[in-house]
Amino acid sequence: MAAQALPKACVIGAGCSGFTTIKRLKDYGVPYDCFEMSDEIGGNWYYKNPNGLSACYESLHIDTSKWRLAFEDYPVPQGWPDFPHHAQLHQYFKDYVDHFGLRPTITFNTRVERARRTDDGLWAVTLSTGETRLYDVLFVCNGHHWDPRVPEYPGEFDGPAFHAHAYCDPFDPVDMRGKNVVVVGMGNSAMDIASELSQRPIAKNLWVSARRGVWVFPKYMNGKPADKSAMPAWMPRKLGLSLARKVIKKTIGRMEDYGLPKPDHEPLEAHPSVSGEFLTRAGCGDIKFKPAIKALEGKNVRFADDTVEQVDAIVFATGYKITFPFFDEAELKPDADHRFPLFKRMMKPGIPNLFFMGLAQPLPTLVNFAEQQAKLAAAYLAGEYAPPSEAEMEKVIVKDEAQHLGHYYQAARHTIQVDFNVYCADLKKEIAKGEARAKAAGGKLPVAARAAKAPALAS
Repeated sequence: MAAQALPKACVIGAGCSGFTTIKRLKDYGVPYDCFEMSDEIGGNWYYKNPNGLSACYESLHIDTSKWRLAFEDYPVPQGWPDFPHHAQLHQYFKDYVDHFGLRPTITFNTRVERARRTDDGLWAVTLSTGETRLYDVLFVCNGHHWDPRVPEYPGEFDGPAFHAHAYCDPFDPVDMRGKNVVVVGMGNSAMDIASELSQRPIAKNLWVSARRGVWVFPKYMNGKPADKSAMPAWMPRKLGLSLARKVIKKTIGRMEDYGLPKPDHEPLEAHPSVSGEFLTRAGCGDIKFKPAIKALEGKNVRFADDTVEQVDAIVFATGYKITFPFFDEAELKPDADHRFPLFKRMMKPGIPNLFFMGLAQPLPTLVNFAEQQAKLAAAYLAGEYAPPSEAEMEKVIVKDEAQHLGHYYQAARHTIQVDFNVYCADLKKEIAKGEARAKAAGGKLPVAARAAKAPALAS
């Protein structure tokens, strides 16, 4: 009997999720086209990416240690520091792509304008060239740190106000020397930018404004990168959280002692804010805290406690929207609460030929997350893995969401959280179950290769 032709895939984006996906597809012999709108791989980690979508700033160092971000089949350079600079990480990405011969398979300077399902279940993909191509499978790897979310306030502000996505350094896009600056938010980018701007002689005054206090975690604990101390996946969740919280509180103490508000939640009930400098700058008085902004009043900013400060510039480090500009269908977009449940954070029940790669906020890192997801996806397209029924997938989604999100307070920033260790352990089990299902099905490919036989679409 002739071998079955493998389905052809379209991969949108060549950031770390995209290029690790195509590496696995190549390993399995799955044909694909990968489209990258920029002139180079790396996505968010490509500093001053000409596509305008990179959130890198000049001083950025990743807050995940090299031990946890490394790709499993391509070690990081031996001479790296524990927390590499963004330029080092981007070079590592480029070296990976070249080492595995992926670059010739990526079409650069080409954007996917639209992706829609045809009546017979194929994907019609329209490119910025005007061409429309048909594919059996679609991989969405466009990232989720590029569409800034900016809050709205009553009134108007007379000075420059911009999202952290536009921040490059203390002089770009605005010269912050001698300015009174408000940084809105207390996530990782807010911590980095506030720490940098608060150092004299840059900002005259630096306030961090937020609706609630947070726990600020150090990069090192007991002389080692803190993320090397993660609890093992086999440990019961409640016990692991309890032990971790005790260690964190003992190590960093009370936030109030640094001049910060007392958090209204326990450590690890929110996505961690990690910084090696923020607490020191706050303890020195270089960073001062303000509650949420209540109103903008020309050159003044009024805060929730009705204190008013004269402000020269505002930086909104307020997160990002999950956006798929190439989809029209509402079912392929997050809901109003930023929720987008998926089977194993990848698949939408009822659409067997669509994968969302890297659409998660994993602890400790997103860098090598899709590398793990691609193990299931590539095996699936090669006929070595079969998913459960739609009904079973829905049950698993509910269970997984409770497991990964249950201990976080409800907020838009916590809708795609996962614990990397727990996720990977579960994924390994699911792949094994899927292999058994595939064998029971007699090796029939779950996604048929039909695009090559379909009539060409008009451009």
